[in-house]
Amino acid sequence: MTTLYDTEEFETANTYPGHDLGAFWTESVTAFRVWAPTAREVTLLLYREGQGGEPLTRQQLHPSENGTWVGRRMGNLKGLYYTFLVNVDGQIREACDPYARAVGVNGQRAMVIDLTETDPAGWAEDRSPFRGKGITDAVLYELHIRDVSMHRSSRIRNKGKFLGLTETGTHTRSGHPTGLRHIQELGVTHVHLLPVFDFGFTDEASPQPQYNWGYDPVNYNVPEGSYATNPFDGACRVREMKQMVKALHDAGLSVVMDVVYNHVYDRDGFCFNQIVPGYFSRGASNGSCCGNDTASERSMVRKYIVDSVNYWADEYHIDGFRFDLMGLLDIGTVNQVVQTVKSRHPHVIFYGEGWQMNTSPVRPGTELATQYHAALTPGFSFFSDTCRDLLRGSIFDSRAPGFVSGSICDKNALDDCFRGLPYWASRPEQSVNYVSCHDNNTLFDRLTLISPDAPRERLIRQNRLAAAFVFLSKGVPFLQAGEEILRTKPRGHGKFDDNSYRSPDRVNAIRWDTLEIPEYQQTLAYYRGLIAFRKAHAGLRQTSREGVLSSVFPVETGSPKAVCYRVEDRYHSILAIFNADDDSLTMNLPEGIWDVNIHGKTAGTAPLFPAQGQITVLPCSATVLTRKKPVDVVAALIWEKDRFLICQRPAHKARGLLWEFVGGKVEPGETPEQALARECAEELAIQVEVGSPFFQEYHDYPDMRIRLTLFHCAIASGVPQLLEHKALRWIRPEEIPNFAFCPADVNVLARICQEYGSRPPLM
Repeated sequence: MTTLYDTEEFETANTYPGHDLGAFWTESVTAFRVWAPTAREVTLLLYREGQGGEPLTRQQLHPSENGTWVGRRMGNLKGLYYTFLVNVDGQIREACDPYARAVGVNGQRAMVIDLTETDPAGWAEDRSPFRGKGITDAVLYELHIRDVSMHRSSRIRNKGKFLGLTETGTHTRSGHPTGLRHIQELGVTHVHLLPVFDFGFTDEASPQPQYNWGYDPVNYNVPEGSYATNPFDGACRVREMKQMVKALHDAGLSVVMDVVYNHVYDRDGFCFNQIVPGYFSRGASNGSCCGNDTASERSMVRKYIVDSVNYWADEYHIDGFRFDLMGLLDIGTVNQVVQTVKSRHPHVIFYGEGWQMNTSPVRPGTELATQYHAALTPGFSFFSDTCRDLLRGSIFDSRAPGFVSGSICDKNALDDCFRGLPYWASRPEQSVNYVSCHDNNTLFDRLTLISPDAPRERLIRQNRLAAAFVFLSKGVPFLQAGEEILRTKPRGHGKFDDNSYRSPDRVNAIRWDTLEIPEYQQTLAYYRGLIAFRKAHAGLRQTSREGVLSSVFPVETGSPKAVCYRVEDRYHSILAIFNADDDSLTMNLPEGIWDVNIHGKTAGTAPLFPAQGQITVLPCSATVLTRKKPVDVVAALIWEKDRFLICQRPAHKARGLLWEFVGGKVEPGETPEQALARECAEELAIQVEVGSPFFQEYHDYPDMRIRLTLFHCAIASGVPQLLEHKALRWIRPEEIPNFAFCPADVNVLARICQEYGSRPPLM
């Protein structure tokens, strides 16, 4: 049978292109369509409940185009459950609809649903906070639904539920934020949720505590019932997951969904394989180590995956997808997913595990979406195991030290990782940098295993050092929830759980009460500072290979256990020094006065102290210094008899409603005179003759240092118009005190008063 599936004749005859698979409800009729090309007959069974009981009715479906079977049932079927009874070569199987959008308890039966009734208030206006940004602007925070709320110190009411992430203002007894509020204040941009689709292993009908990561797909297009307050009501899980997404969006957080299309929970029991036996899977191939691999290279499997991802983006407003073991999927499917989703949702991000797995595609010549094929999947980013292993040690030996534990590493490889260009990446935006995730030990547990006798304070310094490298590197920073508060998963007897996929909540739940302890508070503040610093410096978030290679320069440290990088962007020079040694490191600084922003236990955007000549980096820590570059800004001094022209900035811009001269930044490739002529045309619709410079001034704003040059100008044609400003005025020098000007203009205005306060201007 599997040989038949892979013939050109079968694919040509049975590849269905439509978008109406599943059940589509209206008040008067529900339309059903299922793909079952090898079936002799297909029967629709309708049920009152999601489990148990006899069918209310049976209805034969009729064969239709490209191997599909269709039927229509009159009346309002909303809330009824259904399955398909399929006869293939005399074997009769009852299966759930692979395209089910709602299911009953434990996903045994699909449910007919009116999806609009599950939309929360304001859903039509709901938008991603990440619109208009790129993946290197993201900070990814990996979280399990139960982990965030199950510990009593979270003080979240809806423990282990979608609704737990809708609760605002939760905190520990002494006032430290927990749950949604903690995540929001941390500064991350995306909450990456471990699988929230319907998965196996847990019994949704049982009230007993059950834990599983969820990498056991059962129904791909339906939320997991154990996370809903009522798993027996098929609409409840849909409604509450949407409420969660809306709450996260309202909090300024985007949502990433962890998807597992590379295998299913039970190959033979999976509904797709029950309807079309064996079609969804690659025979006995088991590269996933979960009993089966998905045959994504087959056309209707590819369509299923593409349709599924698009459905989550469309219906649930999901902002990103993390693909589990995507190295088992073919490149064509992966690229089609990206292209179709981004055609409607350009802000959606994609990343995944690009490990090379031992699988057996059913089509000769199938190329798989591993990190080694990164150049062939330009819309996808990959977890950088290169960065992970260099920083914390090999994943295959839990006691092997990495750079932050004092191991002497390949500095060239570290340089590449800092640039976001490990050997397999084609561009920095393809490198997801991390030192901990749900797999393996937490970062703090790993550091403890490497150095079990080390003072705790040293382990915390190593934790901070690892985080600093991740957040300051080019690429995409990623952290496991709780890493910022030294998360640990103790197993007892001095051991740690390195595979807690089904361990109890006492192992997995985040211990918010640790925030009562100063060292946890300090570590959290450090992570917040790192994230804020990254957001403040565009030079850390470049996307192009060329841009990184021309702006990141390794600097010799003189120590085998320290690395240093100079990063240049338009507004700043950044010097990042990472010292993994147990001794302090003294570095010579480039000339000039530098601001120290990250040092010892402290990180952030505000300068801690100035440095000139040399800087001492503390043992096992990072020090980061910045120096503002002057940005050339030009402005026009335009006279009309004894008055000169000033403009009021719009309220929504920086320094809103303050007064200034017309002008702006000099763009690359422009002379100051060309820039000023362009700005006058863009802002006031006038053509000017640019004369000689009148005055030049340096000024430091919090976000930049500017070099302002004021030129004499005369209007050659046109009348000043309000294209970008709120108001215009012609004023005499003695009227200057009546207006509030931008700080950079203060000395300029004083010079105007000095030159022209008692006599008319020179024209």
